[in-house]
Amino acid sequence: MVEIRIIPESVGNLWNKWNLRLLVLCSLCLQTVLVVLGSRRKYSAKTWIRIVIWTAYLSADWVATVTLGMISSFQVDDQESSPHPNSHTIMAFWAPFLLVHLGGPDTITAYALEDNELWLRHLLGLVVQVEVAFFIFLRYWTPSTYPLSLLAIPVFVVGLTKYGERTWALRSASSGTLRDSLLPAPNPGRGYANYAAEYSAIKARGDEVAIGSTGGEGIFRVGRINPVISEARYLHEAFELFDLFKRLYADLILDYNDRNCCSEVLQGHSPKEVLKVIEVELGFVYDVLYTKATVVYSRPGIIFRFINLLCSISTLVVFAFVVDKHFYSTVDITLTYLLSAGAIALELYAIIVLICTDWTLYWLSKRTHSLASRVYQAISSFRSSWGYDKNWSESVAQYNLIDFCFKENPPKCARILKLLHFYDMLEKYWYTAKEDVPTEMRELIVAQLQDAQRENVATSEVLDWRGTHALQKSNCIEKFGWSVEEASLDQSILLWHIATDLCFNNDLENINQDPSLISSKSKVSKLFSNYMMHILVFSPFMLPEGIGQIRFRDTCAEATEFFEKRREVITKGAGHARQVLLEVNTELVPAMVIGDRSKTVLFDGCRLAKQLMALETEEGKSNEEKWGIISQVWIEMLCYAASQCSWKEHAQQLRHGGELLTHVCLLMANLGFSQQFQIKQGTPTVTLSAISKQP
Repeated sequence: MVEIRIIPESVGNLWNKWNLRLLVLCSLCLQTVLVVLGSRRKYSAKTWIRIVIWTAYLSADWVATVTLGMISSFQVDDQESSPHPNSHTIMAFWAPFLLVHLGGPDTITAYALEDNELWLRHLLGLVVQVEVAFFIFLRYWTPSTYPLSLLAIPVFVVGLTKYGERTWALRSASSGTLRDSLLPAPNPGRGYANYAAEYSAIKARGDEVAIGSTGGEGIFRVGRINPVISEARYLHEAFELFDLFKRLYADLILDYNDRNCCSEVLQGHSPKEVLKVIEVELGFVYDVLYTKATVVYSRPGIIFRFINLLCSISTLVVFAFVVDKHFYSTVDITLTYLLSAGAIALELYAIIVLICTDWTLYWLSKRTHSLASRVYQAISSFRSSWGYDKNWSESVAQYNLIDFCFKENPPKCARILKLLHFYDMLEKYWYTAKEDVPTEMRELIVAQLQDAQRENVATSEVLDWRGTHALQKSNCIEKFGWSVEEASLDQSILLWHIATDLCFNNDLENINQDPSLISSKSKVSKLFSNYMMHILVFSPFMLPEGIGQIRFRDTCAEATEFFEKRREVITKGAGHARQVLLEVNTELVPAMVIGDRSKTVLFDGCRLAKQLMALETEEGKSNEEKWGIISQVWIEMLCYAASQCSWKEHAQQLRHGGELLTHVCLLMANLGFSQQFQIKQGTPTVTLSAISKQP
C-alpha cells in the first residue's frame, strides 16, 4: 500500500533539524520587539503598535515555554547519531537564556490590568520553568561539558532575577495588593472608654463637664516642595500628587484636608504648567501598573540591573575566549553569540530607558551635589532630542456621524468584506481619525475648572454640570435646556454633535469653504464633538449606563436612509449633504411624529443647530459668542463623562497612548472636584474639664 504524505518527508526532516533553533531565534526577536515597543504604547495611539505588542506579548511566553519543553525532551542517545554529537549540550546551554526571556523586559509586565490579577499563575510558571531549566542544567553536567555548564550559572542568575522581578511587579500592581499597600494604619480612635470613664468620674463628683474639641488632621499632607533643581519643580509636584491620588485607582476615599493640600500644590499655576504636572503624574501611574517600576526604581532593582549586565557580559566574554567551540556546529555557535549579545543589548537598552525616565530625573533633582544638576541637564536634553519626554499621545480620536452615514469614501472590497462579515466592524474604523490636541483645547478645559475653583463652587455642583451651567451663564437655558436637562448624556452628545457639525459646516459655507477664516473656538468645538462621539461609539463603557448604542444605531439608520433617498439632489459631497439636511423644516417636534419606539435624534439635532444659528441671525450675538457657548457646553459634558467613568477604566486607557477623558478626570481630582473626597474631618482632639457647681 502506497503511503501518502501531505507534508513531504524532506520537509519534515528539515523542520525536525531546525525547529528548535528557529524557536530560540523567534523568542529573541519577540523580546526585542517588547523591549523596543513596550514603552511606546505609553505615548503612541497607533493601532499597528498595539497589534504588534499584543501579538508579541501573547507569543513570547508561549514560544519560550515550548522551547524549554523541547530541550528537556531530548534523548541523550539521540546526539550520538547526530552530525554534531555535542549539539544537544549547547542547546541545553540555551535553557537559562529562555528563563531570561520569560522574565520579560522592564518596559512591559502587563498588557492589560487583568494580567496583574494573574500573578499567581506567573508564580507557578516561575517555579515550574525554573525546575525544568535546572533539570536540563543537571542532565548535561558532565566533565566534558564542564566549562559550558559552569557558564550557564551567571545566565541562571539573570533569568531568576528577571522572572522573579516580573512576578513581583505583577503582584504589586494587582488590585488587592495595591489596595492593601495604600490602606492607612488601623485607627482605633482616641479611646472612647477612657473618655467615658473620666466623664463618669467628673459627674460622680457632682461637677459639670465642659467638653472641648478641635478638628482632626487629614490622612495625607503634601510635603514642602523645594527641589534643588528649580526647573524640576513640576516633577516634585507630580510625584506628590501621584503619591496621593494613586489611592483613587484602588477605589479608596480621601478627606477634605487632602483636597485643600492638593489644591495648594497647583495654586497659581498657568494652564500649561497644570497640564504638564497632570501628564507626568499619569506617566507615574502607567509605570506602576504596566511595567517593573515598583521593582526597578528601588535600590535592589538598580543593583540587580548592574549585576545582570555584568553576568551577561562575562558570559559572552568567557564563551568567546575560553570555551572550546570546535565540538559545535557553526549555526549553534552563531545562535549562542546572538543570545549572549542580545541579552547584553537588551539589558543596556533597559538601563538607558531607566536613566531617561521621570523617576530618575526626580531622584537627581533631590541631590545637592553639583554633578547631579549637570547629569539632570544632560538627560533632559537627551530625552527631548529622542522623544523620551512624552507621557501620552497628545491626540484625540475623531468620529463623525454624518460622514459615516453619507459614506462618501466607503472601504474598498466592500462586497468581499460583507461576505466575510467583517464589513460592519471595519466600516466604523474606516471613518475614524486621529487629531493632535491643540494647546487651546486643553487650556480651555483647565481655565474653566480653575474658574470654578476660584469661585469656590461646591464639588457636587461641578460634578453635576452637563452643559446647564454654561447655558445659565449665557442666559440660554430656557432656549436650550431641553437638550441637556431633559436628555440623558448619550442623547445630549448626539444632539450637540449633530448641531455642532451642522453649525461648523454652515460657517464654512458662509466663508466660501476657506478653513483659515474659521474661528479657533469653532475648530476646538468640532474636535470636542467628534471626540465625544468616538467615546460614545467605541468606548461606551467610559460613559454612564444608558441606551447610547441603540440611539446611535437608530440615528445612523435614519440619516443613511435620508441621504440614500436624496443621492440625486446631493451632488457636491458631504458638505452639500449637511446643507440639505439643514433645509428640512423642524418646526414640528420630531418626537411627535417618530414616537418612542425609535430612539433617533437626527432631526432634534437639526432643530438644535437652527436654534444655535439663530443666536447670530435673530439675537445679535457674534459668531465668537456662539462658539464660546458651544465649547463651554462640550467642556462640561466632557468633565461630567470623565467624573462618571470608573478609575479602573481610566487606568486601562493609559496603555493605548492615554485618553483626554482620563487627563480631565485626574485634573478635576487635583483641583478638588472628585466624588472620592468624602471624609470631612480627621480624628478630633476632645478635652474634658470639670466645672464646680456654684453653692
